[in-house]
Amino acid sequence: MKTFFTFITLSLFSSGTFATGLNGHDLSLYFSIPFIGILLSIALMPLFLSRLWHYHYGKIIAIWTLLFLFFTFYFFGLQPTIDLTVHAIIVEYIPFILLLLALFTVSGGILIKSEVISTPKLNVGLLAIGTLLASIMGTTGAAMLMIRPLIRANRQRQHATHTIIFFIFLVANIGGGLTPLGDPPLFIGFLKGVNFTWTVRHMLLPVLLNAILLLAIYYVIDNYYFRQQYGKIQANILMSKPHPVKVYGKFNIILLIAIVIGVLLSGIWQSSVSFSFLGVNIALQNLVRDGMFMLISLISIVITPKQVRAGNEFNWDAIIEVAKLFIGIFITIVPVIAILRAGSNGALAPLVSFVTSEQGNPINGRYFWLSGLLSGFLDNAPTYLVFFNLASGDANILMITMAKTLLAISMGSVFMGALSYIGNAPNVMIKCIATQHKINMPSFFGYMKWSVTILIPLFIINHLLFFNELA
Repeated sequence: MKTFFTFITLSLFSSGTFATGLNGHDLSLYFSIPFIGILLSIALMPLFLSRLWHYHYGKIIAIWTLLFLFFTFYFFGLQPTIDLTVHAIIVEYIPFILLLLALFTVSGGILIKSEVISTPKLNVGLLAIGTLLASIMGTTGAAMLMIRPLIRANRQRQHATHTIIFFIFLVANIGGGLTPLGDPPLFIGFLKGVNFTWTVRHMLLPVLLNAILLLAIYYVIDNYYFRQQYGKIQANILMSKPHPVKVYGKFNIILLIAIVIGVLLSGIWQSSVSFSFLGVNIALQNLVRDGMFMLISLISIVITPKQVRAGNEFNWDAIIEVAKLFIGIFITIVPVIAILRAGSNGALAPLVSFVTSEQGNPINGRYFWLSGLLSGFLDNAPTYLVFFNLASGDANILMITMAKTLLAISMGSVFMGALSYIGNAPNVMIKCIATQHKINMPSFFGYMKWSVTILIPLFIINHLLFFNELA
């Protein structure tokens, strides 16, 4: 999925990418039941058993996780079960949660105040800025930086739900498609040999097209709600007023830049030094990066004035919820990714053959949809890697003779994380923060009504424009 797991995947490159010890060739789809159970719990229990879910979601996730570990122990034995769990926690989960913790802590120490009622133009401006920042500092960084100012600007608006939904579409997903810094799949491509400039040149038009169309759709919707609330005359007066802005906690901006440097460092610096812990090799650059994240979080906590965090209504609830949800998903998703990696020899072979013609040529439109739909509910980084290797695995071939295929994989993996709350880490964080600020966010399927209604037609346009295929 663009799964909640934003830059955590960067930690996998130097330690046997996505190694788990499970052979996807041997796995039945039954092993995916706990993962599907977690997804269904997240989707349905807040709707039908909201009180139980609210107070016991951590225990529910733990039950599904333990069920998967029991299956693994029963069929494969104790050691593979331990290896899988240790790998998922140490190599994947801990780097992921430390990154989110750093971004959450630092962004919560930046207070952007403006004593105005948000207007459609102001909201479009904030969304556009966040979309641009997403390709510079990553979708998670941009989302954590911009969500609170956006919520604060809309605190007097009767209808703010649509604003948060479009924020997820643009800042948490599509905005990250312009550079390898924006989203993990593109960074994986960069490390696999895809030129930085190739990504910028080929993704520029898709990102611009989708961003402009979404901003235009948003403006129409927001303008309707704005004029409905204030009336035409008062709305015109409010829209003509200037919007003075004050920023507090500016030192945290430096810390935010340091986080981006830490992410880049772990991907570009390939040290030959590694350390073994519980049978897992941890590369020096990843250890340094994770140490940086912890230090940055601590510095932000110490130096940020309490009144700044109070102004942001900052608390730890959102990061705690994300931490509980993701540890289960990181462990139970292992067999799903392993089956996908098995390609035509795995239980999902029909999906793999779906993207190849009888002549053995790639069907680019199908690459776009399949990589995208899987990224909407699985981890987008390994999904990208699976299709990258399925198409060729050679960056030079993909950039030159199979550029359309690489573009399809890149667009699908990045853009379609917006299809569900579980499509990308920032999606869930944004929902949690918005809910804490009393914004009535839709349920899992309620959100998908928005995403399917707005994004699927948009992606069909993408399909026809960029791949010129009806199949």
